[in-house]
Order: sequence, then C-alpha cells, then structure tokens
Amino acid sequence: MRLENRTQAVEYRDACLKALEQETCRILICGGTGCLAGGSGKLYERFLELAKDTDASVEIGPEIAHLGIHKSGCHGFCEMGPLVRIEPYHYLYLKVQLEDCEEIFRETVLNGRPVQRLMYQQDGRIYPAQEEIPFYAKQTRVVLENCGHIDAEHISAAIAAGAYEGFAKALFTMTPEEIIQVITDSKLRGRGGAGFPTGKKWSQVARQPEKTRYVVCNGDEGDPGAFMDRSIMEGDPHRMIEGMMIAAFATGAQEGYIYVRAEYPLAVERLRLAIRQAEELGMLGDHILGTDFSFHLHINRGAGAFVCGEGSALTGSIEGNRGMPRVKPPRTVEQGLWGKPTVLNNVETYANVPMIILKGADWYKSMGTEGSPGTKAFALTGNVCNTGLIEVPMGTTLREIVFDIGGGIKDGGSFKAVQTGGPSGGCLTEEHLDEPLDFESIKKFGSIIGSGGLVVMDDHTCMVEVARFFMSFTQRESCGKCVPCREGTKRMLEILERIVAGKGVEDDLYTLDEIGNMIKNMALCGLGKSAPLPVLSTMRYFREEYEEHIFEHKCRAGVCSAMQKYIINPDLCKGCTKCARNCPVGAISGTVKEPHHIDTEKCIKCGACMSSCNFKAIYVES
Repeated sequence: MRLENRTQAVEYRDACLKALEQETCRILICGGTGCLAGGSGKLYERFLELAKDTDASVEIGPEIAHLGIHKSGCHGFCEMGPLVRIEPYHYLYLKVQLEDCEEIFRETVLNGRPVQRLMYQQDGRIYPAQEEIPFYAKQTRVVLENCGHIDAEHISAAIAAGAYEGFAKALFTMTPEEIIQVITDSKLRGRGGAGFPTGKKWSQVARQPEKTRYVVCNGDEGDPGAFMDRSIMEGDPHRMIEGMMIAAFATGAQEGYIYVRAEYPLAVERLRLAIRQAEELGMLGDHILGTDFSFHLHINRGAGAFVCGEGSALTGSIEGNRGMPRVKPPRTVEQGLWGKPTVLNNVETYANVPMIILKGADWYKSMGTEGSPGTKAFALTGNVCNTGLIEVPMGTTLREIVFDIGGGIKDGGSFKAVQTGGPSGGCLTEEHLDEPLDFESIKKFGSIIGSGGLVVMDDHTCMVEVARFFMSFTQRESCGKCVPCREGTKRMLEILERIVAGKGVEDDLYTLDEIGNMIKNMALCGLGKSAPLPVLSTMRYFREEYEEHIFEHKCRAGVCSAMQKYIINPDLCKGCTKCARNCPVGAISGTVKEPHHIDTEKCIKCGACMSSCNFKAIYVES
C-alpha cells in the first residue's frame, strides 16, 4: 500500500488506531538490547506459544478479547529487566523469567488478575501500574514517551501513536521558513553535547547559496555507559526519522544519512526496517504523499572511534575517510558532507522536533528553564539503586535524579560525586545536589551535560582513579591530529598513573593543571577541549585526595592497590605457614605456631595470602 495524499494518510492512521483498539489485551515485552541480553526474546516466543495454544481469541472475564503480543523498545528501568508490560492494566512485571510466562498468561491475560510478586515493591507497598513506580512517576517523558509502549518493529504501531503527524502538518500547512521559525522560537538546543540552538543551525543551512544540501543524524553515541540515542533508535525509530524529514523539508535537502555506531546492531536493524516500511508506505522516497518533496535516507555504520562523534570527523567518515576533525571555519552548515551545506543533529534532537511542530514552541518552552527549555534523557548508572534510562525537564536537580528517581545510593553508601558528560565531562559533588541541571548552570562548575551520561559514585570511589580511568579512555581515543590532545592527554595519563602507583611528586599537581588548561584552550575539536575536564574537576573538588596519594601514599577509598598494605594480625595468626607457602614472592616470614610477618617491600599485593588464610588473620590497610 502506498499513500498518495494527506487524506489517505489520515485514513491509514485511523485504520491503525482501530486495529490497535481491537487489541483489548496487549503484552509488550521489552525488546531493548539490555532486556534481550537478559532473555526477553525467549519470553516473546513463549507468549506466542501460549497464545497459539489458547486460540486466536482470549477470554478475559466476561468478554472475548483479541490479544496482541509485541516487542517494544527499552522501558528504561534497566536494573529490573527483563520487563513485561500488560495493557490495559498498565501492569509492569520486573525480572521476568521464562517460567513466569505461564502464570502471567493465566492470571493476567486470561483473568485480569495481577501477579504481585513480579511487581515493584518499596517500603511494603506494591506498585501495580508502571506510571506509579517512583522511578517513572518523577519523570517527564517526551522523547521517550513511546519507548516501551509501542511495537518497535511495525510502522502501523508508530502511526497509531502519532508518528508522521508533525511531518504532515509541516509539509501541507507550513512553509520552510515557518518551520525554522517555530524551531527557533522553541529554543531547542542540540542534545548531543554542545547545546547549539537548533533553529539557528537550520537557518544557516537554509540560506546557503548552494542548493545541494544534506541532513545527517549523529547516532555515534560513544560515551561509556550512555545509551539514550540507542534506545530511541531501537524503540521509536520513526520519531527520529520524522524529525529528519522535517529538517530536510525546512532546509531544502533531499538526502539524509544516519551515522550509527557499529556496536549498535539492533538499532541498525530496526532503522533499516523502519526506513523500508516508510518507503513502502510512501512516507519516504520520491514524491512523498503525492507532493514534490522527495527525501531518501541512508545508514552508515560507525568506524568504532569515539572521535567520530565530532561533526567534521563524522562527515569525513561517511565519505569513506579516516574520521578526524578538521579546522573550522568553514563549518558544517557551510561545507559539511561532500563539501555541501549540512544539518547535523543527534538522535534526541531530531526526536524532539515532531512534537514541537505539532504542539508549538510555547508548549515546549513550558518545560525546563528559560535558557534550556524542554526535557533531557539521561543514562543513570553507577552506585545508584535504580539504574536505567530516564527523561526529566531541564533544570531538574541532581538530588531529584539520584535520590527520588534513582532511589539513592546502593548498599547504604554515601553519595560522593556524579560524573556528567561522559569521559570528557566533569564531576559534581554533594554541594551541587540542589543545583539545576541545565546547559548554563552546569558549565559554571567545570562540567558539561554532554550527551547525557550520569555516573553516580559513592564514598568507596577513589577520585584520582576515576580521573585516571577517564583520561585513559580519552587518550586512547584521541585521533592524534593536533598536538595538544595527542601529546597533552598522554602526559596527563602518565602523571595520573604515577600518582595512583604511589610515585607522585608535588609538582605533579601543578603540571596536571597547566597541561589540562592548555588542552582545554588549544585542542582542535570540542572532544579534545573537554578531554581534561575529569582531571580538572576532580582536582578542583577533591584535591585533598590527590595530596594524600602524593604525600601520604594513601588512598582513602582503598582502591589503588599500590597504596595498600597486607598486614597479619598477630593476635589471630596461628603460625600454620599456609600464607607463607602460598606467597609467590616469599614476602612472608615466620616460624611454625608463631605469628608471621609480611615484608611490604617484597609484597606484590596479589592477595594469595589473604585468600588462603583460614583464620582471617590477614587484612588490607589503605
């Protein structure tokens, strides 16, 4: 079937809604990468078997209902996967195993009864509905509103949920200039990290004299632990595609490219499926909906380099070159892909566009802050009880995110810091818990929002080791084109490795600060400029830990093995000699039935002595 005009598009949407309404019971099995890794694919197959055995129609109470079984995208509550949602009850079942399927089918699908043991419980209270769970109740889902709620693999489900209505409005009732003005008035800012005004970028492309233009989507989400864009591409790909189509119509582009990191095979699979289905329906390709507007989409898999998330490196990679940033100007809006004007935004940015066109700029500005309106998706990870994907209004405080949505620190630990903005971001501490999380506020404290990674750390975290870890990543991922990043990050990493090895000197703090600021001011691209932020921010807020490592050879968190000392408690040691016999370097001495002693100079801190001691006489002193 191919839609030839807007009337047919409306009729098709109504048909999709009617078909969806006939499913008076619907099972949505999380088909995101995380839940699939936990076995949700087998759950899907099992529910299909149970439905087949029961018949095409399923009796629910006094009614006969049609049952729908679907793979959805990521629900977001990754800590609790695999997840299964049952409509129309809004039940969310957590950590579902294969053996649970029959009970769910029997109790809920056939009889409408909840399986309470699979529901979220806190402080003695059971939360049957997904929206009531504190993890979800505190969120405002705009970009992620369909993820986990619709079939991720069928365009009919997306259209029933409103897909392409914003595009149809833009195509048939607005001029390109009016579209750009609405996006400008909304103050939508790029969600990829830089926060550049989206409307300004589009207008810069639209006014270029060169008429061959491109729309590019940056899906190369390279930050460790970040999966916001991945979840959108897997769970609601048509929303992102629709945003790209609106951008193309507004700027006069007829070709678009989605650049997806190679480590996202499921996202690539679902994007290809979504593009094919949209083309078959006439929503993509030539003469869309019978108009003169044509738009073709292509997918490029990333080259596996963190630096390819930078705009000019990304376009260079699509062209078949090594992904390396280039000197600017000219900028991407002037000379981007193949030297032509290019709109380049990330997945989340495009996913915001359709709703802004449908509901208007004032609606969008009603959320968030004056300078940073709208919502932001974050990947909440680390030492927090509820890890997963969240979406909150810009300006939400860290305290609300970590303690209300995240459920606080794991295992009763104390909050220490949050790493924001990924490996090239910075740390925020307890004093920042009540500060608004938006583009302007966070910059004042030496950090960035970046693409949206939030790594929560507790009091057992060594901040010097954290800085070393992130510097190791950015140094390894440096493209090597500019000296400040190529050499500067290497020198900083060498100093940090020396400090955590207990060999730091007083001048190291001065040198780290000097090199870090040099890279920040002189690196070629944005990724290079932000590379030293983890070090500079931890030195700013946790300088005493650096000083303890250097002057006292002490790691208060007990993480840095070079600072550890294995000690034998003479009151507990029985002199059995087992520790001495297991020591690979002969660092333990003593006679039989007498307390033994560890030579800390010889000790290589392998832990063999501690694991072999039957009397728990050996402990680690940091």
